[in-house]
Amino acid sequence: MTTAKNLFTPIQLGRYELPNRIVMAPLTRNRAGAGNVPQPLNALYYQQRASAGLIISEASQVCPQGQGYPATPGIHSAEQVAGWKAVTQAVHDQGGHIFLQLWHVGRISHPSFQPEGALPVAPSAIQPKGDAMTYDGMQPFVTPRALELDEIPGIIDQYRQGAKNALEAGFDGVEVHGANGYLLDQFLRDGTNHRTDAYGGSLENRARLLLEVTQAAVEVWGSDRVGVRLSPSSTFNDMADSDPKTTFGYAIQALNAFNLAYLHLLEPSEADLRYGGTPIPTREFRPLYNGTLMVNWDYDQATGHQAIASGDADLVSYGKLFIANPDLPRRFEENAPLNEPNFDTFYGGGAEGYTDYPSLGA
Repeated sequence: MTTAKNLFTPIQLGRYELPNRIVMAPLTRNRAGAGNVPQPLNALYYQQRASAGLIISEASQVCPQGQGYPATPGIHSAEQVAGWKAVTQAVHDQGGHIFLQLWHVGRISHPSFQPEGALPVAPSAIQPKGDAMTYDGMQPFVTPRALELDEIPGIIDQYRQGAKNALEAGFDGVEVHGANGYLLDQFLRDGTNHRTDAYGGSLENRARLLLEVTQAAVEVWGSDRVGVRLSPSSTFNDMADSDPKTTFGYAIQALNAFNLAYLHLLEPSEADLRYGGTPIPTREFRPLYNGTLMVNWDYDQATGHQAIASGDADLVSYGKLFIANPDLPRRFEENAPLNEPNFDTFYGGGAEGYTDYPSLGA
């Protein structure tokens, strides 16, 4: 008799045998050191959570232009690579696996982050609603500069170099961040992409940059060590699309050609509904994708088990629960009480709310 799969069932992810299907989601925590270099505190944080089947690192900008928040780590300098090496070594010492998330925020930035105070870049010069989180507090987003056609190969090269740097830093793979209203998502959706050249207009053109960046990462790592993250229903960062089911259905089917390690999809949230988004459960995309599917957003143990057992997903990534519970897989397995997250310490600060959450028996 075949036993139903659940969160504790091992899984082959590309070339890696994972002990469970409980993934630590990428989580921006704004605790990088000077020069956006990972520091020893970051290594301890990830090491504490190495019992995850897989850790996906916080988003890491592939170039200075790609930064949009204070104290977020990069993957474009030698010092950053050295800082990340300490992180990957700490995770590997505990038997864990860790992928790095490759990031360019596009228009979700501010001139104070940009080299020489320049405007942020985007597919089109459309100002996002809301405020940027800067070193001087919240400031209104500015109208970005539309990338010139001849600049786009350079953007792809920055992702490629970021992938190479992640390899040098000792990661086990990379995740291409195509979600949450950042640069690749901005190109994909027609609410933010009003271009009329080879990277705008038709759905094929709007998906082009996502696919070319994925190809660049695959050329560095091999397809079985590359994942891609998408957020079909998300309105975060003032995002919209006239037909998200068709847009993301096309992108997801196009990604089948790469035979990736996984596709990482975000479920719709209450905020998406509140801001006029079209809620599309990830299970509606499951028939379109031939490979390993990871899902994310407000799953608990019971709903995670259900997603795996039903075949709607192969892995489940957890965010807030992993912040507060460094030993989350053990707590799930023993049905132990969970620590409550301290929301006031999510972004910025030091050890408090970062590395001081207790493990069982601590």
